Amino acid sequence: MCNFEPTLEFARDLDKKDVLASFRNRFIIPENTIYMDGNSLGLMPEDSEASIKRVLNEWKNLAIRGWLEANPPWFYLPEKIGAMCAPLVGGEPEELIVTGSTTVNIYSVLSSFYKPQGKKKKILADKITFPSDIYAIKSFLKLKGMDENTDLVFVDSEDGKTLSEEKICEMMTDEIAIVFLPSVLYRSGQLLDIPYLTKKAHEKNIPIGFDCCHSAGVVPHKFSENGVDFAVWCSYKYLNAGPGASAFIYINKKHFDKTPGMTGWFGYNKEKQFEMSYEFEHEKSAGGWQISTPALLSTAPVEGSLKIFEEAGIERIREKSKMLTSYLVYLINIFNNQQYGYNIGTPIDPEKRSGHIAIEHKTEAWRICEALKNKNIIPDFRMPDIVRIAPVALYNTFEEVWIVARELKKIIDNKEYLKYSENIKSVS
Repeated sequence: MCNFEPTLEFARDLDKKDVLASFRNRFIIPENTIYMDGNSLGLMPEDSEASIKRVLNEWKNLAIRGWLEANPPWFYLPEKIGAMCAPLVGGEPEELIVTGSTTVNIYSVLSSFYKPQGKKKKILADKITFPSDIYAIKSFLKLKGMDENTDLVFVDSEDGKTLSEEKICEMMTDEIAIVFLPSVLYRSGQLLDIPYLTKKAHEKNIPIGFDCCHSAGVVPHKFSENGVDFAVWCSYKYLNAGPGASAFIYINKKHFDKTPGMTGWFGYNKEKQFEMSYEFEHEKSAGGWQISTPALLSTAPVEGSLKIFEEAGIERIREKSKMLTSYLVYLINIFNNQQYGYNIGTPIDPEKRSGHIAIEHKTEAWRICEALKNKNIIPDFRMPDIVRIAPVALYNTFEEVWIVARELKKIIDNKEYLKYSENIKSVS
């Protein structure tokens, strides 16, 4: 990608050439802080703040008339935002809807696509995905009267960090009714080969979907072209829409005639919604997978953030993200030889990773995180030994990456980590 050099001057030169540099000014960055935790919670865009204020003013001045007289009308806002997000994942506008939360949306898509028949009744997932996904799958199986111990099949990881796509495909047997996997493994940052997995699942007549919380907004997808059946993702990580902001569902248009498994009045045919019929007639789009009235104050900031993505372009975001993470890997290797105890737990090939780097330290990862925070560098920690660093293309700089690598070296050189408790806090 680039012949990197270890000097601060080189980092600053990269920043001068950065075509996305101006977007940093659109974000509210905590003072004197290097923020490297955008894979957990993205920073606030000024555009999102403006969107929230607009909806608040519409509520204040229009009250109920805002459903049809706001600009844009609240009644159609989820569809509008879905269309705005479509280019980021390679979907058609009507294939996306912003609604609910990721975990609730998992229940929704599973209830729509899980159709057990005879011995074909198992769900294939993986053991190192985010726990909430597994909680949802197990609970869903119980609700269906199935046995989580036999009807949930896990793909194991040989190293505890990554998954083998070939192994996943081997486990797509004639007993598997549905495959649900993360697009990115949240600890290591490994990016799974979605086109390959989708092709192999469909060869065996198995529907497949993905949790894309750690790829949406940083990795371009081609869901429609690849034939992905469904996907879900949040909007508060790389999409920068704020804590608990509304999430997304993608439904491939070939499934629009399928009746959603969890139904509610906002998924009703838009033209007839206020007829109040007791016979459910769902909208023939991803909008049919809406359940409740949209949470406008949690949805508005998504619209504001996506305006930035429309301008920046997901392909340019991806290229800078790969550069930032590759530069960090390079600097870690240059600044930190084996005596420092650091190891890169993320695939070295940038095409096989998302937007963060997992820096492992077998004995002191927690206290290294604490030391970084004391320097106003914000990473996050994942059990048992991972410092996750996520330089975000829209607001982080190459100079910031250089500083992070330098401070990781100094923390070991000066034994700064010894100042901090070994007791791990519940939230980091």
